[in-house]
Amino acid sequence: MADPVVHFEIASKDGKASQEFYSKLFGWKINADNPMNYGVVETGSDQGIGGGIFQTDENMKPHVTVHVEVDDPDAYLKKIEKMGGTTIVPVTVVPGMVTFALFVDPLGQTVGLVKAGQH
Repeated sequence: MADPVVHFEIASKDGKASQEFYSKLFGWKINADNPMNYGVVETGSDQGIGGGIFQTDENMKPHVTVHVEVDDPDAYLKKIEKMGGTTIVPVTVVPGMVTFALFVDPLGQTVGLVKAGQH
């Protein structure tokens, strides 16, 4: 089974401004009507992937992250750590939405994992 990239995130120091920018630039529909003000991106295309745009906290730098769909995020985190990567967010369940984790590869890139069927 292939492990496809299924989601992207744009983390910004000003989430609302970034949501407005990308909405105007690409014509994306972005819905941030939720307690976290997490802007769920609908690109309006049946090609490509969806994503999210949100505001970082004071300890987080702006960044872009891709999320890869895997069958067992915990098993992948164990494999990643054996290969020299580091878990930065353990497997986390957001009820009714997604099960995800984040890691940093040995060269410093942050990548997300999403449990299969939950993107």
